[in-house]
Amino acid sequence: PADIDWLLLHQANQRLLDAVADRLKIPSERVISNMAKHGNTSAASIPIALDEAVRAGHVKAGDVIASSGFGAGLTWGAAIFEWG
Repeated sequence: PADIDWLLLHQANQRLLDAVADRLKIPSERVISNMAKHGNTSAASIPIALDEAVRAGHVKAGDVIASSGFGAGLTWGAAIFEWG
């Protein structure tokens, strides 16, 4: 977790984001969340949240982002990538 600058998850609900961050020992200020603004935007939640974080100047070139999404039928995907 010290190598991760940001945690970016499917924005299903804030309780889930908080639980994952807690389990991974990532402080809440390093969790990208737009739940309060938009709620669950389904499959678009990760790209919307990332776009907003970049436009706000939070995510910068060289930042490492851990991302994970999930959906119906127990489908999921995850990636760790460097932005920029």
